[in-house]
Amino acid sequence: MDRRQFSAWLMASGLARESAAAAPWRLATGYRAESFHTANLFALARDVAGATQGDLRIEVHPNNTLVKLKDMRAAVEAGTVEAGETIMSGLVGDMPIAGADSVPFIVGSYRDARRMWRHQRPLIERHFAQRGLQVLYAVPWPPQGLYASKPVASTSDLNGSRMRTYNATTARIAALLGAQGVDVPMVEVGKALAEGRIDSMITSAVTGVENRVWSHLRYYYEVNAWFPKNIVFANVRAVRALAPRTRDALLAACAAAETRGWASSEAVAASSVDELRKNGVKVERVSSEFSAQIKRLGERFSLEWIHEVGAEANDIFIPYFTQA
Repeated sequence: MDRRQFSAWLMASGLARESAAAAPWRLATGYRAESFHTANLFALARDVAGATQGDLRIEVHPNNTLVKLKDMRAAVEAGTVEAGETIMSGLVGDMPIAGADSVPFIVGSYRDARRMWRHQRPLIERHFAQRGLQVLYAVPWPPQGLYASKPVASTSDLNGSRMRTYNATTARIAALLGAQGVDVPMVEVGKALAEGRIDSMITSAVTGVENRVWSHLRYYYEVNAWFPKNIVFANVRAVRALAPRTRDALLAACAAAETRGWASSEAVAASSVDELRKNGVKVERVSSEFSAQIKRLGERFSLEWIHEVGAEANDIFIPYFTQA
C-alpha cells in the first residue's frame, strides 16, 4: 500500500468511525421528563457518552413523543427504536410473569422489593430474550399506600366506602374490602374528590402530592401494597452491534442506573410522605389487626396468581418466601 492508498484508507476509516458515532440510540419512554425515572435515563445517557467517549450516544425521548407506552415493547422488538422503558405490569398480557411485582400485599418494603426483583429477573430476562430483547435494568415506583377520608383501624372501616379503582386488581381489592369500587382515571382524581365520588383509594404518596388530595383525604396509611417497577430494555441486535468495549460500558452504566434509580425512588417516596404531612395529612402505620387482614389478602392474591401463571410463578415466590 503506497502513501496515497494509505491516506485514503485512513480517511475512509475515520469517516466510518464518524458515521458510526453520529448514529445515536433512541431510547423512548412514556413518562414525563420531570419523572425521577426519566431523570435517571438522562443520567444514563450522560454516563454512556462519557464512558464511551461519544462512541455511543443515547437520545432520550420522554412523554410518549416517539413511541406510545403501550407500544413500547413491540417498537423495541421491531427495531423501530433501539431501547425503551415501560411499566412491567403493562406486559402481563404477553408475559404473565411480569406481574409478580404487582401482586398486592406481599412486598412490604424496598428490601422485600429488591429480593423480589432478584428472583424475578432471571425469568424476565429469559422471556425478553425469546423476543429479541435484552433487559438493561428495572426501578420501582414508590409503594402504594391507602388514603381515606376517615380513620381506618380494620378492613371493616372501609365497608361501604367509595374506593377509587383503575384496573381489575384494584376493583377486586375494593370488593374484598367491602368497598364500592369507582373507576376513576388518575387525571380525574381531583375532580372525583371534589365531587364526592370517592373517599378512599390505593396509590402512592407521590400521586397524592401531585393531585393535592389533602383537601379531601386526611389519612394516609403506609400499607406498601405493592412496588410496581419500570423496566428499561434494548433490542438485542442493537446491543450485539456495539463494539465489545462499548457494550461493556453500556451494561456497567445500566447497573449504576439501577442502583441510582432505586435510591431515587426511596428518596422521592420519603419526600412525598413529608409533603403530605406538611399539608395536614395524618400519616400512620396500620393497626396490627388491619395488617393481619391485608396479609391474608396477600396470601389469597399470591395463590391465585400462582394458579393463573402456572409453575413458573413458583420459581419466584418459593425462594421469595423461603429465603432471606
